[in-house]
Amino acid sequence: MDFRVFIEPQQGASYTDQLAVAQAAEKLGFSGFFRSDHYLAMSGDGMPGPTDSWVTLGAIARETSSIRLGTLVTSATFRHPGPLAVAVAQVDAMSGGRVEMGLGTGWFQREHQAYGIPFPPAGERFARLTEQLEIITGLWKTPLGETFDYAGAHYALNDSPALPKPVQRPHPPIIIGGLGANRTPQLAATFADEFNVPFARLETIRNQYQRVQTMAASVARAPGSITYSAAFVVCAGRDDAEITRRADAIRRDVAELRVNSPLVGTPAEIVDRLGPVADAGVQRIYLQLLDLSDLDHLELVAAEVIRQL
Repeated sequence: MDFRVFIEPQQGASYTDQLAVAQAAEKLGFSGFFRSDHYLAMSGDGMPGPTDSWVTLGAIARETSSIRLGTLVTSATFRHPGPLAVAVAQVDAMSGGRVEMGLGTGWFQREHQAYGIPFPPAGERFARLTEQLEIITGLWKTPLGETFDYAGAHYALNDSPALPKPVQRPHPPIIIGGLGANRTPQLAATFADEFNVPFARLETIRNQYQRVQTMAASVARAPGSITYSAAFVVCAGRDDAEITRRADAIRRDVAELRVNSPLVGTPAEIVDRLGPVADAGVQRIYLQLLDLSDLDHLELVAAEVIRQL
């Protein structure tokens, strides 16, 4: 099983805070450092304020050497697809080919209102996401020296040089995720290298994977060509007191966390609880680290959980 670190910096984190987590994760052997793409805190004041995901990842790319970097997930409402393709390809080059791009519809209406970003209805957001995926992959796959054109309901590209190209060919891995029963699995089967289910029960995860696999088979794609991942809050400790201290630090109840995440408990408990997670088909886990100042938390998981798995 593959383990990656996932943070929510809109809740309150500077670039320096994020870099420290990324460098610690790399040193400890986690395979990836991923961050959300939000401009507004869901709770609290979010001080010192939001950081742009791709600006941040570009900087971290230059201060790390091996860890994979990406978003869970970039919001399609935040950027036009052409400039987004340029930005991600540039960060891929800056990292030496270590970038992965999660892309989704966007869902948090208040942050759109706070920063003047249009927030269309869900149907239009899905349509725009589909066009963005078609455009971004089309730009990246266009052979050097050729141009790319696209005429959609929401975006049109004319005689684009389709540059720059990412280091990874044909393009950086694309992550699609969510709980939608129809459109999400269809997009995943068509475009995704990885399908992610965030913060869900095992039965839901298993059902979502099955939907994606069924849809992949319907478009003549091997279901096994997709990596299946999940995200869970992490709250580990050597004993009950340490677990409670870490839960208190993120303002969560231990009992609630135990119900909703297999990454809660002592290392031995977590290892046992990850057995059914693997049986559900989860190949990769994103550990949602909510207290970025607690790097000892990552060290404990790396030494006592990942070492056994």
